[in-house]
Amino acid sequence: MHQDNTPVLSSLASFERLENLLVARRRDGSTEALMTFEAFEVELGHAVRGLENELKSADLSRYDVDAEAVMVGSQEYRKCLSNQSKTYLSASGPVTVTRHLYRPLGGGKSICPLELGAGIVGGLHTPVLARQVAYLMGHLTSKETSEVFSELGITGPSSSTCDRLPKRLSTVWEAHRVQWEAALQSQEMVAAEATVVAVSLDGVMVPDKDGQRETKAKREAAKAQGLSKTPSGPAGYREVGCGTVTLYDEEGERLDTVRYGRAPEYKKKTLTEELDAELVSILAVRPDLEVVAIADGAEENWRYFDRPLYVDATRIVDHGHASEHLREAMTAYYGAQSVEGRAEYARLRIILRDQPDGVANVITELGRLVRKLSGSRRKARRKRLQSELRYFQNQRGRMDYAGYQARGLPIGSGLVEAACKTLATQRLKRSGMSWRDGKQAMLTIRSLQQSERWAAAWQLLSAHFRVTVLTVRKRGHLRELVPVKMAA
Repeated sequence: MHQDNTPVLSSLASFERLENLLVARRRDGSTEALMTFEAFEVELGHAVRGLENELKSADLSRYDVDAEAVMVGSQEYRKCLSNQSKTYLSASGPVTVTRHLYRPLGGGKSICPLELGAGIVGGLHTPVLARQVAYLMGHLTSKETSEVFSELGITGPSSSTCDRLPKRLSTVWEAHRVQWEAALQSQEMVAAEATVVAVSLDGVMVPDKDGQRETKAKREAAKAQGLSKTPSGPAGYREVGCGTVTLYDEEGERLDTVRYGRAPEYKKKTLTEELDAELVSILAVRPDLEVVAIADGAEENWRYFDRPLYVDATRIVDHGHASEHLREAMTAYYGAQSVEGRAEYARLRIILRDQPDGVANVITELGRLVRKLSGSRRKARRKRLQSELRYFQNQRGRMDYAGYQARGLPIGSGLVEAACKTLATQRLKRSGMSWRDGKQAMLTIRSLQQSERWAAAWQLLSAHFRVTVLTVRKRGHLRELVPVKMAA
């Protein structure tokens, strides 16, 4: 049976405080009447939130269960503690209730039917507050998130509490990730005007405490083996993987993009699985879509696309990355400050992008410049230019940019580069940051937000924390399981 805390009576004190404030505000000469509007607005907020908290407390108490035993799933629990007071954090401030706790037969961790029935998250947050904290943590640090509530006049979660909540949610999400991502995909439509689906992936280095240990260990091992060359690269950084799946219309206009971000892992295993599943879900509805695989020149990325799912895909090297290599080639030959070099870069870039088989012209020109760089003094410049020439030779089959544009295909991977920036860099590479855990929590939240899936994803998360509790009722030698009825 549920406890009846008489909701109407329990809300009278706060309602009376609110009423007294409003009456006094209109009384000439009163302290309240002399308040500035700003001060009144603050006091009114406190009074309204006080009423809101008492109403929440009364309603939350309806989820409490007072019985000898309850069942959750197949496990029976016996009452072990009665009328224990507990304060939860809500979107309007602290909410205090009394509740009962139950322990499994044979011993173990206690449960609270009130928390299970109401969907309390992490044993502390009401569902709305949990959503708010998680959402803010996708954009802000834990300290900043806590300060937002203080600025709003709400006695809310501390910085440490804000830090823990996304990690708790991430653990739950990862345990159900495959099913839940499939559920999100099944809820969405593929635009009728879509003609192309493009898949792209990239990575960005972020500060990582585990990476610091790895780099140090590798360098110490190289030193112990007497190797003259030690591991290079930024110490204490590891690569976060980012991927996008984008729909385009026949004019090449972007219609929709789903973004994924994954914490450092071997060969971007989970990220590539997510991209595969996203593409499969789209093609199941629209098998007529032309598939495009687009990335920079990194062989790791192209090895991912060498799988049956992409056997008929059009492979495109991002034009932006190709342009960077072209710029580097011109710098190697003409020098960084050369006006002629900049002009030649601009000319070749247009040829590469807009002329049929423009890459052939670029290769021819780079080959001519390589031959002109002879002599020992030019050896380093020649080596740099040869390296860029090989890049275009190796990627030639993925650089028919004029042909791609004529077919309405995208030629740039700007979306995945933007994902690297907005998913990872802006949140994980703020001044002074170095991560050990919590990266995936942030990446998941931001991925869902930027893919316009946050609201639907939260419904899945919130439902996970609401658990059905049955009361065990004994009738002689028989036991009956009875759904819990909430008090009126």
